[in-house]
Amino acid sequence: MKVLVLGAGVVGTTSAWYLARAGHEVEVVERQPGAGLETSFANAGQVSFGYSSPWAAPGIPLKALKWMFMRHSPLVIRPRMDPVQWSWLWQMLKNCTDSAYQTNKSRMVRVAEYSRTALADLRAETGIQYDHRERGTLQLFRTQQQLDHIGDDLRVLKQYDVPFQVLDPQACVAAEPALARVREKFVGGLYLPGDETGDAHVFTQRLAALCEEQGVRFRYGTSINRILVENGDIAGVETSAGTLKADRYLLALGSYSPKLAAPLGLNVPVYPVKGYSITVPVADDAAAPVSTVMDETYKIAITRLGDRIRVGGTAEIAGFDTRLHEERKQTLLHSVRDLYPEGGRYEEAKFWTGLRPMTPDGTPIIGGTKYPSLFLNTGHGTLGWTMSCGSGRLAADLVGGQRPNIEYADLALSRYAA
Repeated sequence: MKVLVLGAGVVGTTSAWYLARAGHEVEVVERQPGAGLETSFANAGQVSFGYSSPWAAPGIPLKALKWMFMRHSPLVIRPRMDPVQWSWLWQMLKNCTDSAYQTNKSRMVRVAEYSRTALADLRAETGIQYDHRERGTLQLFRTQQQLDHIGDDLRVLKQYDVPFQVLDPQACVAAEPALARVREKFVGGLYLPGDETGDAHVFTQRLAALCEEQGVRFRYGTSINRILVENGDIAGVETSAGTLKADRYLLALGSYSPKLAAPLGLNVPVYPVKGYSITVPVADDAAAPVSTVMDETYKIAITRLGDRIRVGGTAEIAGFDTRLHEERKQTLLHSVRDLYPEGGRYEEAKFWTGLRPMTPDGTPIIGGTKYPSLFLNTGHGTLGWTMSCGSGRLAADLVGGQRPNIEYADLALSRYAA
């Protein structure tokens, strides 16, 4: 069976890999000159299976109001005359309840834990290298109030048998020795020893090369204009290279997925949530992080990638605006300098921004549509790298008509019909 994958980010490329391994003829269409050059290019670097949580959570509306008056706010809303933006925000607010949070986090952890197994299997099979480490994630709490409100997360982690440890300051330093220099700035942490780190861009590029060895064809530098429909199903994809046809089609274009889906009568509630990162050279190995530290106050991830430190975070709701705002860079620098003051050569920081494809409930959309040959694998938000292998394997099974190894019905677009 021939499958056309639209998008060569980390999600599209992992999907292509699993489709090819299942024996399908696979072609990938990507507007960039290579794989993993947009949202997957310089993300935070954490592969946080256990940390998978929706942004929509109880208390977030009140926190958002407080964040508006913070100099280093983790959330920035730039209102636009865009009904899609307001509709998406309203749907997100409706998910800020205890019951919705529990449902959404359970779905996300299910996909993330499946991805943990899939990534380990892929690494064992191929020997792929991408500056990865398996040293866990430390969610660092600067206040007692933050530490006191982790009960709901712990219940979900227990439900899925995800290993975790609640740490006092001394144990936090044992996990991340450089934090001994700023021990007075935090009260404890939540340690997830099964989490990993790695460079998503390097992974995507190297996996794309492995895909080509499996016979996958990548059409780089090819723009996608529209999806064609005839007789109630997909008839092809109109591109700058002509009309491409296949037996099945997988839409994995991240934030741009809704634009292609809308003319088909498919309302895909994915909105771009802009994120920023800086990448800095390590100045002193002993003063730098060993894995990922999540600064809970600023919602910023500080990750070790080989001889570099990647600092990623902030959520800016501003449509498809990709301008770099200096104040966001200062927020990232503030967090990492505060916790690792001697760890990096911060004057050499490389500044980047990308559009995270976010659903209102935080859970990706993976599954079929009303068109028999069209499938979706999009909306992973801040966790595309974390969930890529699991969602790619799941999507490949669904496209190929195979029964997946995990429950999948509540991941499909149809969940929004209710």
